[in-house]
Amino acid sequence: MSEFTIGQLAKETGCKVPTIRYFEKIGMLPEPARSAGNTRIYTAAAMARLTFICHCRELGFPQKVVRELLGLVDHPDQSCETVTKIAATQLDHVNQRISHLAALKVELERMISSCNGGRVAQCRIVESLADGTHATS
Repeated sequence: MSEFTIGQLAKETGCKVPTIRYFEKIGMLPEPARSAGNTRIYTAAAMARLTFICHCRELGFPQKVVRELLGLVDHPDQSCETVTKIAATQLDHVNQRISHLAALKVELERMISSCNGGRVAQCRIVESLADGTHATS
């Protein structure tokens, strides 16, 4: 099948219909042709582009960067050096988030292990949350 309705496109890509419409509205996905009944008709190229966008978003690329990547994809004869730099920058961001999450995990484990049970008024977790100091600062 080389033509898809928005519902079929959503099913094939795992992208929700409102999200597809949003990507069209902001210009990341070109507006599709319309059938005689005014139904959106998407091509295989639109599906490939949407799949690309969704995968970029799953990898955490911000919308601005996805737009930049789409611009590069639209000019395939260029060097992929910029794409590599973009991916490396995103990897740095992911590693920073992993580090931050690991610190949060340690802090939560510390708080939980300090709890002796009893009443909320004497709860060490509540005390830790209330004092505002934590190991991730």
